[in-house]
Parts: sequence; C-alpha cells; structure tokens
Amino acid sequence: MTTDMHHHPEAQTQEQDLANEESATWLFGYGSLIWKPELPFVDAQPARIDGYLRRFWQGSEDHRGTPEAPGRVVTLVPDRQGRCDGVAYLMNNVDIEQTFAQLDHREKNGYTRLTLSLKLGSETTSESQEIVQGITYIANENNEAYRGPAPIKQIAEEIFHSVGPSGTNIEYLLELAEALRARAIDDPHIFALETEVLALLQQS
Repeated sequence: MTTDMHHHPEAQTQEQDLANEESATWLFGYGSLIWKPELPFVDAQPARIDGYLRRFWQGSEDHRGTPEAPGRVVTLVPDRQGRCDGVAYLMNNVDIEQTFAQLDHREKNGYTRLTLSLKLGSETTSESQEIVQGITYIANENNEAYRGPAPIKQIAEEIFHSVGPSGTNIEYLLELAEALRARAIDDPHIFALETEVLALLQQS
C-alpha cells in the first residue's frame, strides 16, 4: 500500500509535516477499506478504536447484494468492552472533499460519518500509541438496510448466496478475513464466518 510519495527522499518529512499541521485528516477503515482502499492517502498505520465491535450486521443492497436479496457487510456496533482493529489512512485535506464525495457514494446504503478517537500504531511495538481524532463510516441500527444480529450459520448462508454489482458477498468476507490475518488482527466473528462459508463452498 505504498504511494508515489514514498519514492521520494523528502516523503517522510512531508508526511511528518502533514501529521503536525492541521492539513490532513485520519480516516479509519475496518471493512473493505482495509483491503480495497482506493484512496489517495499519504500514510497508512495500524489503528484501533475502543467501544465498538466489527459485525456483519449491515445489509448491502447496492454492492454485495440486491434489494431483493441483500448481502451482508460490516459495520461498527457499540460495545462497552469492545475494540476494533483496522487501518488509519492519513488524507491530505486537499484531497479530502473529493474523497468524502466518493466514499459518501460508496457507503450510501445506510452509512454516516462519525468522528472518534483512534489509537495509532501496533501494541506489539515498544513505541507508545498515539491517540488522534479520525473519521469513519458507521451504519447504525436505525438505517433502512440494517440486518442486525443472527446466528453465525444464518449470516454465513446469506453471505454465501448473495451477489451484487461489486461482486460476490463471499469475496468481501474472504478478502476481509485474509487482510485481517495478514495484519495479525484477531476477530473471532469474522473468522467464524470465514470457516462456515469455506465449508459451504466445499459442499457446493
């Protein structure tokens, strides 16, 4: 996930300048933004938010399903003991309005923007984690496409059978699971669904 900036020796200085000035915005990705960012970001770091869990509780009628047969995609669910690991992208504010316009369209099926605290960096390093304000997209239980909780096997069946304009719901789940695994992020909900869907694929 490198950008052209990383090819220039002055890139690190530019990134530090961006981080120090109010000329950049952090964007937190916890779903498809992890494996398919398609953003003009200048830096990407592991990040964590507290008080939320990642759950396949949001319906997708426009990307991974249809209005007649909605797929399921992830959203953030408030949980006092919860935490969610993902990736924070540093966006130059010159690009931010166009980026938000693209994301508003991409996430139009029930998602709204939310500002929250991000813990940057990995817990496995000795460096202290920096806390910054960032923006993410969240679909709460009041939106029309919300599907809500269900048994893992039922969610897996819905994912297995759903296809939309952006591709299969299976691809979305498996790409997310692989991206989390590659970053050493443990998410029992995602990996349980992956196990169920892979079993369904073997049976088909």
